[in-house]
Amino acid sequence: MFGRVVILVLLGVFLWAVFARPSGASGPARAYRVRAGDTLWSIATAKYAGDPRAAVWEIERRNHLHGAAIAVGQRLVLP
Repeated sequence: MFGRVVILVLLGVFLWAVFARPSGASGPARAYRVRAGDTLWSIATAKYAGDPRAAVWEIERRNHLHGAAIAVGQRLVLP
C-alpha cells in the first residue's frame, strides 16, 4: 500500500515537472519616457500599487541604474 502511494506521488511530480510552464503572470514589460519633474518615486507611485520602495528598486535594477538619477527623455523599462 505504501509503495503505491510513493509511486503515485513520484508519478505526479514527474508529470508536473514535464508539463509545467511559466504562467506569464507578470505581463509584458512596459516602456516609459521620463518627463520633466518625474522621479523614480513618482513613477513608482503612479504605476504600482502598494509600497513604492520595491517598485523603485525594481525599476533601478531593470534599467541598470546606479542610484535614482534619471534624465528627461530617458526611456525606462517598467517591470
